[in-house]
Amino acid sequence: MERIKNILKSREITPLYMLIILFLIVGIINPTFFSRTNILSTLYGSSLYILLSIGISFVIMTGEIDVSIGSTLGLCASIAGILIRDGYSIMIVLFVVFIVGGTIGLINGIGVVDLEVSSIIMTLGTLGVVRGIIYIVTKGRWVENLPTEFKELSQLEFLGINIFFIISCLFVLMMHLYLTKIPQGVYFKAVGDNSNGAHLVGIPVKKTKRLAFVFSGIFSGLAAVMFASRTGFIAPISGNGYEMTIIAGCVLGGISLTGGVGSIIGSSLGVIIMASLSKVLVFMGFSSDLNNTITGALLVIIVVTDTLLQKYSISKNRKIRLSNRVKGEAVNG
Repeated sequence: MERIKNILKSREITPLYMLIILFLIVGIINPTFFSRTNILSTLYGSSLYILLSIGISFVIMTGEIDVSIGSTLGLCASIAGILIRDGYSIMIVLFVVFIVGGTIGLINGIGVVDLEVSSIIMTLGTLGVVRGIIYIVTKGRWVENLPTEFKELSQLEFLGINIFFIISCLFVLMMHLYLTKIPQGVYFKAVGDNSNGAHLVGIPVKKTKRLAFVFSGIFSGLAAVMFASRTGFIAPISGNGYEMTIIAGCVLGGISLTGGVGSIIGSSLGVIIMASLSKVLVFMGFSSDLNNTITGALLVIIVVTDTLLQKYSISKNRKIRLSNRVKGEAVNG
């Protein structure tokens, strides 16, 4: 019973409540939303967002940021589309995007950790460079005419559930266990919470941050294959703006931008909410063009709220320490 109470009070469960409330509101406004097809298609549409959130969650937990995930997705999707179109197997494609995404992440990690460039500046620069590479690789054209069997992968189901959604959920579970049960996984939060303290107790801070960026790149590459299969074509601007949605979703899911707080499960639920916005807006009678406006507004609200909560927590802990010190001195006196 106590375990259930702890789960219900956990930080990860809040975005689940929000998701349920959002669906209820939409369903009340437009009862046609309450159908198995509509709800499942809304959830399935978040599959690649979930993969992107897993990777960037590691980065944010260490107290850094990665705004290059959209461009990394665009490049990996373009490469995946070209290889698939030219007859290469899906395993070779996955291996290539794994290497490309991981390399971009490693470059970001080296720039931030070893060259001590601000993560927002480093990844913003990477974003621009990778966008340029996309135009070189694709020659400024759309990657089209992908094989039908590849495009049909996004329609496969297992026990009535979309296979891409299942894969995304399995990755969430796997990386959640890695973060909570494996000693090296615990390092990410420790580094984000107090990097100096983590270094003093023997945690490899630099290696952990580099690995976080590599994870971000790898999961962007994996999400790119889903993207290519689902859309059936890749434009040079593919992935534009994804970073704002993913970051907002992660923070909405309980990950603090200052690092050290949050979970993979929470961030996944947060991005499901953000990914659902465009669809629920239509059911509520609004234009989906408002999606970016609402996403931006939510991001500002979430970041401001997170900052205020952090300041309140620091102030409260400081008062508690001061109170305990005064009491201790009074006892000693």
